[in-house]
Amino acid sequence: MAHDPLRPQALPAQVTQVTQVTQATQQATRLAPVSVVPAVRAPAATGGSLLTQEAFQRLAEVPPEVEWFANLASPATRRAYETALQDFQGFVGLQQVEEFRVVTRAHVIAWRDDLVGRALSGATVRHRLAALSSLFEYLCDRNAVTHNPVKGVRRPPIETYEGKTPALGDHQARQLLDAPGRVTSGAGPVGHLGSDIGTASLKDQRDKALLATLLYHGLRREELCRLSVKDAQQMRRGVMHLRVQGKGGKTRYVPLHPAAGMLIAEYLEGAGHGADASGALFRALRGRRDQAPGLTPDAVYKIVRGHTAALGFEVGAHALRATAATNALDHQADIAKVQEWLGHANISTTRIYDRRQSRPEDSPTFKVRY
Repeated sequence: MAHDPLRPQALPAQVTQVTQVTQATQQATRLAPVSVVPAVRAPAATGGSLLTQEAFQRLAEVPPEVEWFANLASPATRRAYETALQDFQGFVGLQQVEEFRVVTRAHVIAWRDDLVGRALSGATVRHRLAALSSLFEYLCDRNAVTHNPVKGVRRPPIETYEGKTPALGDHQARQLLDAPGRVTSGAGPVGHLGSDIGTASLKDQRDKALLATLLYHGLRREELCRLSVKDAQQMRRGVMHLRVQGKGGKTRYVPLHPAAGMLIAEYLEGAGHGADASGALFRALRGRRDQAPGLTPDAVYKIVRGHTAALGFEVGAHALRATAATNALDHQADIAKVQEWLGHANISTTRIYDRRQSRPEDSPTFKVRY
């Protein structure tokens, strides 16, 4: 009787990991029209390798293009790179992953010109070229190609080294920190759930703590949502810190601002989940307080948009990160320290928030006297 392949969860851990990687690659990339997932069978009762010889060989034959994509850890990077490569494949007309190996610089230049002709921003064109270049760098490492055809292709000029995400002024940031509890008349800002006094008060406490955490620490909204209660209670060298799970699984410790720490403590006391050390720090208001789910990045975005819209300057959560970074640099924080604080891999990303050379109050316009 023929044996059916075992389900992934029934396999040894090592084989499960390999199978899951190849399955995820096949489904997410849509680069390989043929299956790259091996039919893995149970090892013989007498011992031996975890994979059959056939399965081992099929894994050995996985194209390096698929290996490259499977090795991308960040879901956001996967989505962005998938978009770029599908665009390139569609433009050039590639049908098989192996056809990437005959791509020339002329193909890449033609694609770049097509992207520019579609009125995509310079940043978008550069990001798509970077995605393609990353693939070819891997193919070079695997000796699948002799050179990277993206190298030497001119990128669109950078319009400005200053970020496009708006940063709030100091007076606007102060208004926003005071907003919860003051602008809840009528329907209230987005995220206001429930009409009873207790729910409204708890919401105000949560939103005050949430906004302070963003404005005083420059967190990404995904990082804020990953905070657990114990992450906000990390004592290091006598100073309370936030333990932040950043991009690429990197952990950093950020000193907790006293104002934010006080608001978090008040929120936890009111919400009643301070003893749930492993539970989410910021939670939705529905259901039992000790079982309420953690906020999602989309919920954080809506909360920020709701409060800022009520104040007359509607922005998203990332604007609060830009505000924190710009404010720190304006007050003479060392840019290398700000890079570490924000969790940037490259200091050039941090420089986007350095607007000290373009402050309106320093413009020669205000030096003119008649």
